[in-house]
Amino acid sequence: MTKHIYHNIASSKAKAQKAFAVLIDPDKLSEQGLLNTIEIAVKAKVDFFFVGGSLVVTDKLDSMVSTIKKHAKIPILLFPGSPDQITPKADALLYLSLISGRNAELLIGQHVISAPFVRQSGLEIIPVGYMLIDGGSPTTVSYISNTNPIPANKNDIAICTAMAGEMLGLKLIYMDAGSGALKAIPTAMIQEVAKHIQIPLVVGGGITTPEKAKENCLAGADIIVVGNAAEKDPELITAIAAAIHSLNK
Repeated sequence: MTKHIYHNIASSKAKAQKAFAVLIDPDKLSEQGLLNTIEIAVKAKVDFFFVGGSLVVTDKLDSMVSTIKKHAKIPILLFPGSPDQITPKADALLYLSLISGRNAELLIGQHVISAPFVRQSGLEIIPVGYMLIDGGSPTTVSYISNTNPIPANKNDIAICTAMAGEMLGLKLIYMDAGSGALKAIPTAMIQEVAKHIQIPLVVGGGITTPEKAKENCLAGADIIVVGNAAEKDPELITAIAAAIHSLNK
């Protein structure tokens, strides 16, 4: 398998090109819902599919990735909430280390357990510093991870956490308010973090309008991720994709 996805992400950042990823949670989309989402995403020229969730209780991950592959050429990046959310049918794996928390299992413990399977998968592995930011309400990821999010008004903590992740050799920083967040990550925090790191910055959670997505890009986000809002209104994918891609002209 050609491993080029991270290279493309880094190259896009160097050219100040913004990208849009649609997050698909295997627990939340029916087969028809998935097909509808794929169709809309292809027409909107979505850049990536992120597939996974904090709590995947169904066995649809493998079949969902196969369905996406059948109907679209959009790269599929696994966004796993646990080591067993892996399928070699995807293109790459976001190998998440929850650097905003102090749960050793999610910093390195689960990685030790999953390392042999990850290596054997043949997936392109992208090490990611995952930062959970307070979105105004408890989220599944904060509950499952047993960690506290970074307060939304503590820019200094977010900056130092992102810098540490970069210096440890992580390739992406992913700031997430969590699925179903009441509030998106403050623009000022995104801006400050972006100013202090050189690696690509991914931002998700609480983004429900094209205006917010564009605002986050202008603040320094390189990839915008939308999941929950798109599940409720798939047509939102078209509007957000257009807003983000308008910055690349």
